[in-house]
Amino acid sequence: MKKKGWVKIVEAFIALLLIASVLLIVIDKGYIGKKDISSKVYEAELSILREIELDDNLRDDILNSNLPINWDNESFPQSVKDKINERIPSYLECNAKICEMDKICALDKYIDKDIYTQSIAISANLEIYNPRQLKLFCWDK
Repeated sequence: MKKKGWVKIVEAFIALLLIASVLLIVIDKGYIGKKDISSKVYEAELSILREIELDDNLRDDILNSNLPINWDNESFPQSVKDKINERIPSYLECNAKICEMDKICALDKYIDKDIYTQSIAISANLEIYNPRQLKLFCWDK
């Protein structure tokens, strides 16, 4: 008779452990039903930056610019801006900034979203050695 009471207590304890562990796993994810787009965003950013990196004309435009240059600045190379805008997926908004290699290159405005960032180094062409970094900031619309 006493064994039945202990069995029910153990069963109830195990049931509570199972429910608690499922809840902790769901809560630990930090989101329910939210899509993780980070890998898609990083792939898109790297693709855009590689294309700019391999284009000699775009490299020259970046190397010949005065630093630092924000996206909204009229001296930001229009050809680079056009290439970025042309290649941005429809679900993203992006800005870019050109900075010196040894300086912190941060987005100047505050955006209350998850921001995904990638950068490339543009250091030289055949005539110019003038290291720069092009940093691309993207977030979902």
